[in-house]
Parts: sequence; C-alpha cells; structure tokens
Amino acid sequence: MAGHSKWANIKHKKERSDAKRGKIFTRVIKEINVAAKLGGPDPDANPRLRLAIDKASEANMPKDTVTRAIQRGSGDVEGANYEEIRYEGYGVAGAAIIVDCLTDNRTRTVADVRHAFSKNGGNLGTDGSVAFMFKHCGQFLFPPGTSEEAVMEAAVAAGAEDVISDDEGGVEVICAPVDFAAVKDALAKAGLKAEIAEVTMKALTETEYSGEDGESLQTLLDALENLDDVQQVYTNAIIDS
Repeated sequence: MAGHSKWANIKHKKERSDAKRGKIFTRVIKEINVAAKLGGPDPDANPRLRLAIDKASEANMPKDTVTRAIQRGSGDVEGANYEEIRYEGYGVAGAAIIVDCLTDNRTRTVADVRHAFSKNGGNLGTDGSVAFMFKHCGQFLFPPGTSEEAVMEAAVAAGAEDVISDDEGGVEVICAPVDFAAVKDALAKAGLKAEIAEVTMKALTETEYSGEDGESLQTLLDALENLDDVQQVYTNAIIDS
C-alpha cells in the first residue's frame, strides 16, 4: 500500500466515529442488555458485560443508566428483547463487509440492511460468504513511537497471541477474545494506553480503495453504520482519504 498511512486511516476512522457519538449510548445499552442476558449480571464473571461497561464508562454514560441496562438484560426489569444477527455482503469492487446487529425486529433489520447494500452498489450475501476473511480477536493498536519491547513484555505475559510492529513504528497486539480483559489490564498497569482497544473482526488481508470506488464504498459503510439496529460494521477495505 505505497503512499498510504495506516495511522492516518485509523485517525480518520476515529474522527468519523466520534462524530456519531449520539448513537453510542443506544448501542452500548443494547450491548449491555444482551451481555447480561447471555452471561449474567456480574461483570467479574461475564467478560462481555465487563467490556460493555468499559465502553459505557468511556462514553461517560451515567451509572444509573448502566445499572438499568443490566437489570433489563438479566430480567429484573422489563424491556425490549434483543437478538444478535450477523449479515455478510460485498461492497464496490468486491470489498468484504460484515454487519453485526442487535434487534427486536428481525424482519425490519434485514430489510434495512439489504436496502443499504443495494442502494449503494453492494450486495447482501449468504452466511459465511465473507466471514472466513476475518479473525475474531482482541486488538490493541499503539501509535508510532510506542516501545514495542514494553508492549510485548506486558501483553505476552497476560496471554496475547501476537505483537506486531509496522513500518511506521506502530505496534499491534492480538489476543483471543476471552483474554481481552486480562491483556487490557496488564497494558494499563504498564502505563500503556492503546489508540484503539476492542474485540473485533480483523480482516486477514486488506485491500486499498481510492477515487470513485473509495467514495462509493465509504457511502455504503456510512449508510450501514447509520442504521438503528447496527452495532458494528467491519470491512477488509482500506479507504484512501
């Protein structure tokens, strides 16, 4: 990817995400609901719930809101019953896209997702059509200038699978989803704060898109991310902005 800066792209993605912070509370509340429903209301025994609570804290969500979301998920308080659905599809020029949703109306959600794909030059695929191109993992990204040695020492001891440095000097840590919390705690204790820390679907290989293809693909990704039932959108595309 000559001439492309990975870290410029990461900063661009974060800025776009920050601009949509109005949707963050809704998405985190849904995630807390489902995490508590599936794994119980104790974050110490429920890694997924702990991660959702951490996201709520980062978004400055009031503690009362978090507590009510946990209570609704665990059945102590009545509320919407959300289910998880994953859709897979293709964007312009064959870009692979995964769309994770939490919904209380499956019919509405699939119609909205299919419309977003078809309206913006994409195609909704079948289950498994692109998932094999991604790895479900915990990911930590540290900006150029971070000590790879310090990151490696803390992360590997906590169970990380791999520590990778890139040509720009950035450092990436990969771990199993179940080890995410332990690795995050170990890095924090070492005084290391990642630019991005999340459990994600990481593309095994990435393809750069620019010009009209890049613009069209970004329009599709925005359309999907703006849907109320969508929690996360993953792609193997790097859009050169």
